[in-house]
Amino acid sequence: MQSAFRFRFIIIFLVVGFSAYSLLPNFVESESPILPKKKIVLGLDIQGGLHLVMEAKIEDVLKEQNTRDALSIADYLNRQGISNVQTNAISQNNSYAIEITGLETAKIEELLKRDWPTYLTVESGLNRLVIKQSEVSVRDFRSRIVDQSIETLRNRIDAFGVTEPSITSQGQNRILIQIPGLEESDYNRAKELISKTARLEFMLVSDEAHDLSGWITEAETAGGYNITSVGGYTNYINRLNEDLKDRLTPNQVLLFQKSENVTDIEVGRIPFLLERTDVGGDDLRDAFVSIGEMNQPEVSINFNPDGARKFAKLTGDNINRRLAIVLDNTLYSAPNIQSKIPNGRGRITLGGGGTYESIMSEARTISMALRAGALPAGLEQMEERTVGPTLGRDSIERGKKAIMIGGILVLLFMLFYYKGFGFISNITLALNMVLIMGVLTSLEATLTLPGVAGIALTIGMAVDANVIIFERIKEELRKKVGFAASVETGFRKGLSAIFDSNITTAATSVILMYFGTGPVRGFAVTLLIGIATSLFTAVFVTKFILDYQIHKRGKSIPI
Repeated sequence: MQSAFRFRFIIIFLVVGFSAYSLLPNFVESESPILPKKKIVLGLDIQGGLHLVMEAKIEDVLKEQNTRDALSIADYLNRQGISNVQTNAISQNNSYAIEITGLETAKIEELLKRDWPTYLTVESGLNRLVIKQSEVSVRDFRSRIVDQSIETLRNRIDAFGVTEPSITSQGQNRILIQIPGLEESDYNRAKELISKTARLEFMLVSDEAHDLSGWITEAETAGGYNITSVGGYTNYINRLNEDLKDRLTPNQVLLFQKSENVTDIEVGRIPFLLERTDVGGDDLRDAFVSIGEMNQPEVSINFNPDGARKFAKLTGDNINRRLAIVLDNTLYSAPNIQSKIPNGRGRITLGGGGTYESIMSEARTISMALRAGALPAGLEQMEERTVGPTLGRDSIERGKKAIMIGGILVLLFMLFYYKGFGFISNITLALNMVLIMGVLTSLEATLTLPGVAGIALTIGMAVDANVIIFERIKEELRKKVGFAASVETGFRKGLSAIFDSNITTAATSVILMYFGTGPVRGFAVTLLIGIATSLFTAVFVTKFILDYQIHKRGKSIPI
């Protein structure tokens, strides 16, 4: 018995202690490495900000990709020695296909099966062949377009300096964007930036030796500005290059690469003097992560026929120079050109300066950025809502008031109706609130108004579990059973009803989390956490306190 009490006490102490420790950053500002850094993130409906639903024009991208593939297949067949072949992008049965006319259709079909496995034959005749991409390939392509759009949008929104923007897919082709904390004066600029198409460029790193840091310092000092005072990175780049135009040739531009181990380019950046080329994102067909000869991650890139020709000339004329990959005026990588790349296929090696995981992460980031620039989908605004900070403050104050009033009424009722048992219930209810907020903080969950409603509902559910148990105990006491036996029987009989009701509620919460979005998901997350903490406090902690009073102190409790 002694060891069982000690074990249960240690569990309660560790759980409550961890929750209280996790909560500290919400109340104490400290740079101490001992304290955690995570805080509860306030949602859009509490902070105020911008809510947008954008629709990605995936059909336009599919059509464009189909046209590109038709040209690429024609070029491929010519290189295979099959001449007098025509390829046309066509629409067939509400999808996009490629019609190939010419001789040797059997040989063409065989070659395409070997080297273009994502395309399937739809029709096959003597001098005509119709192919289209498989459903799996199209579905994967659609998913990639949305992922690419989200990555580009996240890069752009980060320029505003807001914390925890939420950018998630919604359905097959829609993107939900929530930017809490955004100032109302920035709404129009944010919408303009979000709708802007990503721009990918390939540039050459200049071989000229210049004191770029000195140039930047002189321009900032003369103009009286810096990267934070001009309204973001893009404005800073435009202003800086305008001030340096007398030192730059018409073909040169000064851009930055984000320093290692920083999350924001405004915090750490490395200047580069670059020379523009005629190769850009429109010339790129695909980019993906692959494993190189040394078993290290690298980025493989494929160009369309026109891009392959231009890229071959660019690499052939600039061997041993560095080629910069630039997306939205930010340099992602600058690999060395080792040889001419004539086939439109190249690879970007990332070196071995980090761990395998860090190199893989960089490769994924670069490939995503390249694809985002190569195949951007147009975005159409479908919905817009703005929440002012005053409304947010009013909402959170009302939410606090509702929880406080509801909580106080519940505490008073339990104390009045169940006396000593009610006092124990109030203790566990307070611990329950600490656990909920601690878990939300450790998960960096976003607290929204529906989440506040979920916390309020959790208070009622936690008390409900205690009420069921207490009423069972009262039934046993009316039978003139001893106090200790009544407590044991009350918990045993009450647990089945408590678990049944909580399991069904938890199942509903899981469904809401899976299928819901935004506020619905926030409510479900909070409710699910509340169910787990309520079961722990209402059953485990309450039982421990009662057992301690009965077996350790030999006292009964008024009820």
